[in-house]
Amino acid sequence: MLKTKSAKQDLDLDLRKMIVPGVVMLAFWTLAAVLWLSYGEIMPLFFFGYIGTSVGFGLGWYAALPKRKKPLGRRLSLILVGTFLVGFAAIYGQENMQIEGVYFGLLGGVFQAAVVHYLIAKIFGPMLFGRIWCGWACWTVMVLDLLPFKRPAGRLPGKWGWIRYLHFALSMGLVAVAWYVFDFQGGAMGKTAVAWFIIGNLLYYAAGVWLAYKFQDNRAFCKYLCPVSVPLKITSRLALLKIGGEAEKCNDCQACVKMCPMDIRIPDYIQKNQRVLSTECSLCQTCITVCSKDALKLSFGFDLGGKELLRERPEVLKGMPLNGKVAV
Repeated sequence: MLKTKSAKQDLDLDLRKMIVPGVVMLAFWTLAAVLWLSYGEIMPLFFFGYIGTSVGFGLGWYAALPKRKKPLGRRLSLILVGTFLVGFAAIYGQENMQIEGVYFGLLGGVFQAAVVHYLIAKIFGPMLFGRIWCGWACWTVMVLDLLPFKRPAGRLPGKWGWIRYLHFALSMGLVAVAWYVFDFQGGAMGKTAVAWFIIGNLLYYAAGVWLAYKFQDNRAFCKYLCPVSVPLKITSRLALLKIGGEAEKCNDCQACVKMCPMDIRIPDYIQKNQRVLSTECSLCQTCITVCSKDALKLSFGFDLGGKELLRERPEVLKGMPLNGKVAV
C-alpha cells in the first residue's frame, strides 16, 4: 500500500514537471496553427512548430534528467533552435535575422521571418514566458555557453549594463543612415542581407568570447552589450512564468546566487515570499538544479517584474584577485 502511494506521488511529481514544457509547446503549436489557417501558408506551421517542439522537448528532458545531466536538456534546445534559425531561416531563407534586419524589414514593409521572430520571441512571447528565449533558444548563447566560465564573480558595479541600450540605439541609427542617407534598402532579404547577418553574427561571437575571457563570465555579452535584451527587459516584466520558491525551505546557502549566470540574488526574492522579479532572469533553471533543499521551481502567476537585485563583484581594480586570478 505504501509502495503504491509512493509510486503515485512520484508519477504526480513527474507529470507536474511536464506542465511547463507542455504549455510552451502548446503555445507555439497554437500560434503555428492560427497563422497557417489565417494565411494559408504551410511555412508558419513548420517554423513555429519546429521551434516549439525543440524548446518543449529540451525543457521536458531537463525536467526528467537527474541533476548532473540536466544541462544537456538546455544544450539540446539551444542547438536545435539556434542552428535552425541560423541555417534555415537566415542562410537558406536569405534573411537578416540580426536586429538590423528587423529595422530594414519594418522600414520596407517586409513582413519577413525576422520581423515575425522578434515580435513573437522578443515582444509578445516574453509577456508569457519571460526571457526563456535567452536561456533556451538564442544562437549567441548556444556558442557562449560552451566557454569555461560558468560561475561568474558578479556584475561590474556601476552603469555598464547601459552599454546595451547604446548598442540598441546605434543599430537603429546605422539602419536609418543606410536607408535615408545612402538609399540602401537591401538589409532585410537577399544575398546582401545574408552577408550582413553572417558578418554581424561573427562580430557578436567575437565580442562575446572576448568579454567572456576578459571578465571570466560566459554571459558578459548578455549583461553589458546585447541589444536584443533591451526590448526583452521591458516585456518580460509582465511574464506569467517566473522562478518561484518556498521561503521556509530556503536556508540562504547562496548556492543559487553563485551559480546563476545572470548574477541574480535569488534568495532575496524568495525569502520575501516573492517570485524572482528580475528582468535579467533567462529561466535557465540553474538555480533550481543546484538548490539542495528543492526550494525553487518554475511557476505561473502574475506580478510586475523589474525589481533588480543583482550581485556585484567587489574586485574590479587592476591587480586585485578576480575568480582566483589577477584582473588585468
